Amino acid sequence: MTDVISLLTFPDTSKAFTAYRSTVVDVDDRSASHPRKTPRLDADSDSGSASRSRDGGKGKNVDRGGPVRIQVYGFAGLHFILFSGCGAYGRTDIVGGVVGSALNKVYDNLFVRLSRSIRALLEKGSDELSTTYEGVYTACRGVVCVAGRGEGLYEMVKAEIHKCVNRLAEELEKTNKEGVEWIGQFVETCAWFEGQVALLESLLTYLDRAYVLKNPSFPSIHDLAFTRFRERIFSGYFIVDKLQKGISTWVTWERNEGQVHIHRPFLKKLVSHLVTHHVYDAIFERHFVEQTQEYFSKESYQMVEVEKAKAKVFLAHCNQRTNEEQGRARDVMLDGTVALVKDTAIRALFKGRLEWMAKEVFMECKGTDLKKTYALFSSVDGLPVLCREFKAYVQAVQDVVKDTSKDDEMVNRLLEFKSFADTTLKEAFVNPSTKQNNQDFSYGLIDAFTKGFKARRNKPAEQIAKHVDRLMRYGQRGMSDAAFEALLDAALALYRFTDDKDVFRTFYHRALAKRLLLERSASDDFEKAMLKKLKEKYDPEFGMGDHMFNDLALSRDIMREYHARIKDDSSAQKLSVMVLQSSVWPFLERTKDVDLPSSMQTDLNNYTTFYKIKHQGHKLDWDHSLGTATVKARFAAGPKDLTVSLYQAVVLLLFNDETEIGYRQILEETHDGELRRTLQSLACANKKVLKKRPVGKDVNDKDIFYFNAEFTDPRAKVHINSIQAKETAEENQRTQSHIEGDRKHYLDAAIVRIMKAKKELSHEQLKNETIDAVKSHFVPEVSVIKQRIDGLVEQEYLRRDEEDHNLYIYVA
Repeated sequence: MTDVISLLTFPDTSKAFTAYRSTVVDVDDRSASHPRKTPRLDADSDSGSASRSRDGGKGKNVDRGGPVRIQVYGFAGLHFILFSGCGAYGRTDIVGGVVGSALNKVYDNLFVRLSRSIRALLEKGSDELSTTYEGVYTACRGVVCVAGRGEGLYEMVKAEIHKCVNRLAEELEKTNKEGVEWIGQFVETCAWFEGQVALLESLLTYLDRAYVLKNPSFPSIHDLAFTRFRERIFSGYFIVDKLQKGISTWVTWERNEGQVHIHRPFLKKLVSHLVTHHVYDAIFERHFVEQTQEYFSKESYQMVEVEKAKAKVFLAHCNQRTNEEQGRARDVMLDGTVALVKDTAIRALFKGRLEWMAKEVFMECKGTDLKKTYALFSSVDGLPVLCREFKAYVQAVQDVVKDTSKDDEMVNRLLEFKSFADTTLKEAFVNPSTKQNNQDFSYGLIDAFTKGFKARRNKPAEQIAKHVDRLMRYGQRGMSDAAFEALLDAALALYRFTDDKDVFRTFYHRALAKRLLLERSASDDFEKAMLKKLKEKYDPEFGMGDHMFNDLALSRDIMREYHARIKDDSSAQKLSVMVLQSSVWPFLERTKDVDLPSSMQTDLNNYTTFYKIKHQGHKLDWDHSLGTATVKARFAAGPKDLTVSLYQAVVLLLFNDETEIGYRQILEETHDGELRRTLQSLACANKKVLKKRPVGKDVNDKDIFYFNAEFTDPRAKVHINSIQAKETAEENQRTQSHIEGDRKHYLDAAIVRIMKAKKELSHEQLKNETIDAVKSHFVPEVSVIKQRIDGLVEQEYLRRDEEDHNLYIYVA
């Protein structure tokens, strides 16, 4: 239990207990207080205490239940005396003169002085504070804790706060300032009020701790002041309107001028005060967002509808504006408002513009611009619109495929288009969270190319094969192995989109065969690597290429053996023959060929005899269309070695005996079915080793040809382009016919195999299973499948059910 008498701030005129001398002296040696005992006064202040002391010394049982009397001498004034508890001594009485009435008068004076001080603290510019802060603090303690006048003091504080807030509101309403300057005054007012309330809280601590805490229904001084301020200042239309107009004036100026307003710090402080009073969302954030929406909606309309800005310009403007808004919000507003303001600005700029932007952006923007476009569309939930337009844009691949006038450029255009699309997917259309390509855009690209290739069946696959053929013939030309392989991989990436795998395979095999036979391939190593890649990743039937290399190796071995058996001065020492398996090499058997000079034919006959002796039962069919020869020609400028096709060589050798020869005579000597193209390559192309009369690009029956002795060329070895080395229109048509024939056989075999396993199927079931069976080679048209089924019914491989004509039954 606490038994304390605290005496604070005695007046200078009072001598109080120091003037008192005890009349009783305790002579007991044990009178010194034990350190753990509550200390007493140096001497008892009355006779009773003296007797108690004596009794204690004698060991008598002392009655401690009586009153304790304290007599004060020389009392002239007392600030306050706080008695806290009576403890074991019972009640405490103060006696001496007119102490009771004097105390009341003292506390009345303290209350008045305290009221005056509080009023001075809550009045701007007042200097009437007549006491120190410590004096106010001490007076509050006396009034609340001793005099028990906490209720009166609380009501007085409440009234002064109300008056103070009313004065501040009137001052703000009467000022002549406008816009951002008025916000400056408002910020100053808030800062002053919050500072005075904080000071008041510290000075009136005992009011909060000793009175308000005992009355939970009463708000603290801080809550009382701030609630009143919020009710009077932020609930009135006039002040809130002035605030929001000032905010609009500030931000509109900054947006229009593109500069930081000199009074931007006012706005930063304003936000801090609004947050302090819990009105930031209602007064600042909501208004700012609405103003942002309105401002940028008008700006968007002005740029797009009135000024007709291009999508790229508008996109750059949107990025600039959103970055400005984000920077401004970060500098002035709360973190939670930054994203909201940026999002509002983007949505306002893009509202009603998404479709237009998505359609135009792919035509005008590249790289970084598309990345920014993706980010902006993502922020306004516009990715479905952008993805839809991206799909529509990449479907322009159909236009490339359908452009028959630029078939030779088809693959290069497709590669350029796909490179752009792939780069865009990799760099622009990436989800920030996963760092992965947006799958919707990736699927859109695949769908567009697949659909585009179907717009013209067979042709894309054919052109891809020819493109790879050109790369293989031209070779690296100074580029690294990795770069050259990347070119090949890019072409094969297009191959994945075509359903006509058999078309690509057929044309690739034909081109490969020509490259190998005519020794036009830039690198056998790349040829073998490409075949391996095609076989492992694309189509197992590309294993035919391995057999081609085996045939060439065996042919070279046979030629070395043949040359070793003939005389060194024989003309056959210059003969090179390639023996090819007809089942491996994709060439059609020729029913008619050119007539060779007797010397050439003799060498071929001798080789045939040698081969048949070595390989009994084998048959050799000569194909001169792929043969080549080196002819020595003597021109006025000097001798040249001409590398020509075998057909060209046969024609040129005729001019050893004749100076001029007519077309009909050449035809009779050679029986060349492609003589017109052969003569065109010799007399009408860039390298004219022959001339004709009359001059012209076409070869007619009455044309006369003669040797061009004036032919010149800087090189000693001259290659004459061979028509036979290139694929002619007729040859291309034959290849297409061959592909269609193979497809029919492939379909027939698949249908019979399916029906043999299933025994009976409906038309729809048979159609679907047939497509599944052959789709790794090609995707047949439904009409073709129906024709093959009807053909098999006629051939009695299948029959229709008598009751259900849509049901097919296998005939064993």
